[in-house]
Amino acid sequence: QVQVVESGGGLVQAGDSLTLSCAAAGHTSSTYAMGWFRQAPGKEREFVAAINWNGGRTSYADSVKDRFAISRGNAQSTVYLHMNNLKPEDTAVYYCAVRRPVSNAPENDPGRYPYWGQGTQVTVSS
Repeated sequence: QVQVVESGGGLVQAGDSLTLSCAAAGHTSSTYAMGWFRQAPGKEREFVAAINWNGGRTSYADSVKDRFAISRGNAQSTVYLHMNNLKPEDTAVYYCAVRRPVSNAPENDPGRYPYWGQGTQVTVSS
């Protein structure tokens, strides 16, 4: 079993920046593919960004491309989501997801992630 913990959410104004952190622990293998997803009230969970197991490849939703950046920490089990120029439509609960890598590609499909964090709220005021 892998435990996933997110942190860093909060209330910000439009145009501000915020960084979310995610740490995975509990498996003998510390190499994971990781992704960020979000869910706004009344909407389905959607893909935001993903990074492959070694940090060499990333993937982004069109809505956040050029504003958000996903990166791995020095510990391979840590990942960050750097969010710039935040917009009110970015308001959502942000979830970190983890899976053991099966390829070198980042994973955009939430159904392929078995481990999820509890989510962290990001609220962007206009």
